[in-house]
Amino acid sequence: MIKKQRILSVTMVFAIASLFLITSCAKKQLTEQEVTPPPPPKAQVVPPPPRVDTDAMRRAEEERKARLAEMEMANKVRDQVRAFEAESVYFDFDKSELKSSSRAVLAKKAEWLRKNPQFSLGIEGHCDERGTIEYNLALGERRANAVWKFLNALGVSGSRMSTISYGEESPADPAHNAAAWARNRRAEFKLDR
Repeated sequence: MIKKQRILSVTMVFAIASLFLITSCAKKQLTEQEVTPPPPPKAQVVPPPPRVDTDAMRRAEEERKARLAEMEMANKVRDQVRAFEAESVYFDFDKSELKSSSRAVLAKKAEWLRKNPQFSLGIEGHCDERGTIEYNLALGERRANAVWKFLNALGVSGSRMSTISYGEESPADPAHNAAAWARNRRAEFKLDR
């Protein structure tokens, strides 16, 4: 039994010694790993920022602003043209003389035409359905000519204006009553560049 105890004791001592050696070696390795600094990170090549051409940027911004201003001006002029063409002048039955309300409208149109010399003006004379076709064509022409003369007297060049008569052929209102006839006795305007 003593022999068994000795074997057991020697085995135990051997086991403890082995365990001690294993753990101390592991500690040594950990210590060495902890002490050794990690390798430095590889340097990343960062390209330099692109060179900014401030003159080119300034020119591009000026061009952009100029295009926006042109578009805004074109929209403004387009709106003015629509408003100009939408406003007609009206005449009394079987008359080609301008009413005072028509003269005020034409004065406003003459001012706009003087400020916008790039436009030419077509003046269209219209009549209501009463009267013969020939009579209404002649009356429409007299109405268009009355407008032409008035605008010319206010400084609009005659070379920028033309007249045409549609007589009763293009009514603004196709009804057959006094209200429709009043809307059809008119001069209309078409602008062109």
